[in-house]
Amino acid sequence: MSTPVDDPLARERSHLSSSRSALRAMREDVEALDISDVTANWVNAEVLARQIEERIKALADLSDTPLFFGRLDYLHAPGAETAEGAEGERFYIGRRHVHDHDGDPMVIDWRAPVSQPFYRASKKDPMDIALRRRFGYTRGDITAYEDEHLSDPAEAARTSKLLQQEIERPRVGPMRDIVATIQPEQDEIVRSGLSGTVCVQGGPGTGKTAVGLHRVAYLLYAHRERLARTGTLVIGPNRSFLHYIEQVLPALGELTVQQATVDDLVRHVEIRGTDDATAAIVKGDARLARVLRRALYSHVTMPTEPVVVVRGSRRWRVPAYELEDIVRELLDRDIRYGAAREALPQRIAHAVLVQMERSGEAPDDRVQDAVARNSAVKAAVKAVWPAVDPAKLVLRLLSDAEFLAVHAEGILDEDERKAILWAKPARSVKAAKWSTADAVLIDEATDLIQRTHSLGHVVIDEAQDLSPMQYRAVGRRCTTGSATVLGDLAQGTTPWATRSWQEALTHLGKPDALVEELTAGFRVPTDVITYASRLLPHIAPGLTPVASIRENPGHFEVRPVSGTKDVVEACRESLRHEGSTGLIAADARVPELAGALTEAGIPYLGPGEETTQDTRLTLVPASLAKGLEYDYVVLDEPQAVVDGEPDERTGLRRLYVALTRAVSGLTVTHTAPLPPQLT
Repeated sequence: MSTPVDDPLARERSHLSSSRSALRAMREDVEALDISDVTANWVNAEVLARQIEERIKALADLSDTPLFFGRLDYLHAPGAETAEGAEGERFYIGRRHVHDHDGDPMVIDWRAPVSQPFYRASKKDPMDIALRRRFGYTRGDITAYEDEHLSDPAEAARTSKLLQQEIERPRVGPMRDIVATIQPEQDEIVRSGLSGTVCVQGGPGTGKTAVGLHRVAYLLYAHRERLARTGTLVIGPNRSFLHYIEQVLPALGELTVQQATVDDLVRHVEIRGTDDATAAIVKGDARLARVLRRALYSHVTMPTEPVVVVRGSRRWRVPAYELEDIVRELLDRDIRYGAAREALPQRIAHAVLVQMERSGEAPDDRVQDAVARNSAVKAAVKAVWPAVDPAKLVLRLLSDAEFLAVHAEGILDEDERKAILWAKPARSVKAAKWSTADAVLIDEATDLIQRTHSLGHVVIDEAQDLSPMQYRAVGRRCTTGSATVLGDLAQGTTPWATRSWQEALTHLGKPDALVEELTAGFRVPTDVITYASRLLPHIAPGLTPVASIRENPGHFEVRPVSGTKDVVEACRESLRHEGSTGLIAADARVPELAGALTEAGIPYLGPGEETTQDTRLTLVPASLAKGLEYDYVVLDEPQAVVDGEPDERTGLRRLYVALTRAVSGLTVTHTAPLPPQLT
């Protein structure tokens, strides 16, 4: 049956149906591939089969996810010199490319250059776009559309209702992608090049996390071959956060990006201990890198005896002064400790070969290798440049007061040394109760000995909570690549939280990175962010407050209560609305609230557990709230959140994080007086 020409919505639905059929055909073509005759061996067959499997997954049609979300009608052929279409070409913009059986595009990937005007075009700069159309969806079906005639001077610019609805759409489950709602300032960051590192300072609701993830997806599209070789990594603050964001990249067809926490990266030993704030601050200080370097190279001693190599009836003698010259040259080259140690026997062997040649012999590389393996050479190397285990090195520094004092002289004062010295020295690496900060020190020592493998691109989210030594650990993973650094200085909730991005980027090894600031709030309602911003003068005086661009002001209430039953009732009220609800409380208050919810018969989840239509309430300790979002938030006892931290400034920052997790409504409940900074 033909589609009526005067029914645009029906035509768009027809194109959606045809595009889904085309995507299904693309997937079936891949599934039908026979690789039995094109692989030389079983290894190649395994690799190719895995690539085909990933391609099939990338071509999955998610029934509840729109295949395309927009349309561009060009006035002229985009990039006319490339003959990329006739005048007036029309493009449907979606999450991935879809073509028909002739290879003609039915949906254009949002990352393609031709899609860029969907995000950047405006009345002031139409970018040769006659019409931009946005689509409204209900459970994967087109139910509405909205047109902007960008090249028509008679049509006034207006706010897109569908765009607002998509931004404010209630959420149940993990984080969604934002390909349909990327704003011009966000798109500029997303499409920035691979060679440069970008730091994004963004307050709550500005979309910095989504920008970082979409930048990864864009870079994989634009530089797929290079990043396939070098790898990409997303680093989050904790497992709950990583679970929350883990579906964004797969929804965009990207399945190969690794995800980890900093603790995962430096897991050289089992973590069984904790540090107090003072010790953690000192261990996280970048000065510890100098202490470790001194301690490591203290193992190198200048030779005092010659090396005598016996080969057959001949004896070859390398005097001590010549050995010393070799050792000093290796030290001056400033290469890794382990690499220098591996080079030393070859250098000694080369000195022997020079003597052999002077005596008329003609030794080759095999002779040099044999000399390098000679027992006398091995013994000399062991004495002069011994092997060092990085964990044992750190163990000795933290256990031996004299060893620490010698190598920290002029770097750490006596109080700082006492703060990190273990009261009871551990007997061995396995017996030690290592802390997370200790593991970072071991990672630093490991890199001093052997270079850490570098990836092509690394994204660090919630970076403001990293210590200088943690920045160094991340920086080692992208020495030859680039990074996207995401964070908000106002949300730093560790005693060692970042004071300035320039300082942080220097520790990361990317001092020339571009720093961008996002100040437009898309997710947090105006009343909520205005209330939370009362804390900014006390926690980040120089920071620009987020300006919410939400037309819907959202629900906001500060409610005095008499006890936990009233808090539970506030949760019931929030659950009457569509979407997710988060009950955020000081960590110490969580057990009591959990009992009250159970007694009231209200099911709830923990952070990182996926909400469903039946269970939409998550009980969130304030320490794990960072990076998470809920449609409605009930915040219990703000003063208890502040008091739960070691100092007031950190407590107020933790409170700022908790106050800004709501997308549609926030209810603050309290029996104790509110912090004076809020009143």
